Amino acid sequence: MYHLIRWMVKIIFIFLGLKYEGIHNLPKKGPVIIVANHVSFWDPLMVAAASPRPVNFMAKAELYQNPVLARFFRSLHAFPVKRGNADRAAIRTALDILNSGQVLGIFPEGTRKTGGGEKIAQAGAAMLTIKSGAELIPAACSGAGGKFPWGWGREKLLIRIGESMDVSEYRKQKTNSLVLDKLSAEIMQEINKLLSE
Repeated sequence: MYHLIRWMVKIIFIFLGLKYEGIHNLPKKGPVIIVANHVSFWDPLMVAAASPRPVNFMAKAELYQNPVLARFFRSLHAFPVKRGNADRAAIRTALDILNSGQVLGIFPEGTRKTGGGEKIAQAGAAMLTIKSGAELIPAACSGAGGKFPWGWGREKLLIRIGESMDVSEYRKQKTNSLVLDKLSAEIMQEINKLLSE
């Protein structure tokens, strides 16, 4: 199901004019965490369409209350996460995905954020990066913030993939809230840098 939906989405995005930059920065093998901004429900589809490897995403647990929808989202490599607290089951699932050498997609802001203002990352992506040893790849999605289809076309539909972030210094330190907050802030800086290029 994942590969079928992905190719359908890619075809749709071709007609919508989606451009890709920096795809060569995505590692061809090994555990990877793609961290991206989140302004639209289209963002996971943009990341999945850009990545040559299947991407596993966290999705809010409320989407899994309907059995049919739950099965559909699981077929798309998405797994539930309870927002607002530390969901240990979701963390274990994410670590299992990374320990098996797969790709995990995370939106560090935790939910869709529109408009201006400072965007603050939650600590989940930083914690998973340190614990798993996965490569950390920043990404920026732009152009899908307006309501489809009327709000599209004003800004170029683009996903830009950045270079792997060097987190070796963080892995040498004792993991605590200060370390996670510092790395989380650095993640958002890299995403914002890609957005402003």
